[in-house]
Amino acid sequence: MTQLMITTLAERPELIERVYDIEDTWPAFMGADAVANALFHRVAGDFPQFCVMATDEDGTPVARGRSIPFRFGGTQREELPDGGWDRLMTWAYDDFRAGAQVNMASALEILIAPKYLGTGLSYRILAALREAVAAQGITVMVAPVRPNEKHLIPHLPMTEYIKLTRPDGLPQDAWLRVHVRAGAVIEKVAPASMVMPGSLAQWRAWTGLPFDTDGDVIVPGALVPITCNATHDYAVYVEPNVWVRHHLR
Repeated sequence: MTQLMITTLAERPELIERVYDIEDTWPAFMGADAVANALFHRVAGDFPQFCVMATDEDGTPVARGRSIPFRFGGTQREELPDGGWDRLMTWAYDDFRAGAQVNMASALEILIAPKYLGTGLSYRILAALREAVAAQGITVMVAPVRPNEKHLIPHLPMTEYIKLTRPDGLPQDAWLRVHVRAGAVIEKVAPASMVMPGSLAQWRAWTGLPFDTDGDVIVPGALVPITCNATHDYAVYVEPNVWVRHHLR
């Protein structure tokens, strides 16, 4: 296997501008999350010590992991938010602007180039994120995980999906299994973790589907059905994620 170098972006700041050089396979509709569009591109530059990247022998980026610190506890922050990824991002950037003392971090993304899928690199990037967060003196890292096999059974509620296990007791879902094997505990479902609204014309462009009838629409890559309101010319995807908690010490 090709020798890879995994470092934080603080250690190699020249890689910050190359964060998006890695090919991804996200469904087109995932680009409609307003919070992600407003803030996510800033994370690597604002928090390079909490972000990692793997490069091959030629210096080509082949995997990345991004996390972000935030303050947990106190008024309205007693529990991990049902608003999941979106709400966590607003917490973190509110803290960043206020210069607040942070005491927790959340993984936001791990992306592996298609060529390296199935090689175990996801475990290495997760381990590197854990190490990066611990190096900042933070002892807990959470993550609003997007289970990568949930789209195969979109009608099953996420609360039921996380109960599916293999004979060895590990989660049936491969991505949840990566986190649990790394030491994480599945905490709860974030039922409205990401929200992607759009006009029916936008949804037709993103999916190639007609979106011409009121009700649920099954879309490839979506974890749950999309709600279509043909009468009022919009559809909205509310994605559930799964909160997991890593204790780093």
